Amino acid sequence: MFKASVITVSDKGYRGEREDTAGPLAASLLKEAGYEVIEASIVPDEREMIERELVRHADLLGVALVLTTGGTGFAARDVTPEATAAVCERMAPGIPEAMRHFCLGITERAMLSRAAAGIRGQTLIVNLPGSPKAVKENLTPVLNALEHGLAMLLGAKNECAAERR
Repeated sequence: MFKASVITVSDKGYRGEREDTAGPLAASLLKEAGYEVIEASIVPDEREMIERELVRHADLLGVALVLTTGGTGFAARDVTPEATAAVCERMAPGIPEAMRHFCLGITERAMLSRAAAGIRGQTLIVNLPGSPKAVKENLTPVLNALEHGLAMLLGAKNECAAERR
């Protein structure tokens, strides 16, 4: 069982003007997949605050996986991908590419997602869109593969490597 956390990026959610439904859905999907979700938080669309929260979740909470919801679009305040890239040592572009590819079969607007994914230490950070519908549509096609990636990241025994020997 991997430890995970969720960060919602939303000005209105942070100010209490809108109920966060995307973050709780992401946490629920993780729990259903066997993850231990140890924290969920909300920050405004402020790059420095997003970066600090990502670092806190990765370095202080020590989770294997951080999911973010929100801030991945074209609006001027959508800076979650930039904050993610700033705190990661290595990027994992295949994850958001797979999400966009899968979601293009649902809506042509999937190509407008600027979601990113990357690795900070032993933590994988994955950006998701801010709507509950888009959270489910984006997380569903990659969730199983994330488990394998986390096992490799954390040095767990790799079944694929054993099969190749």
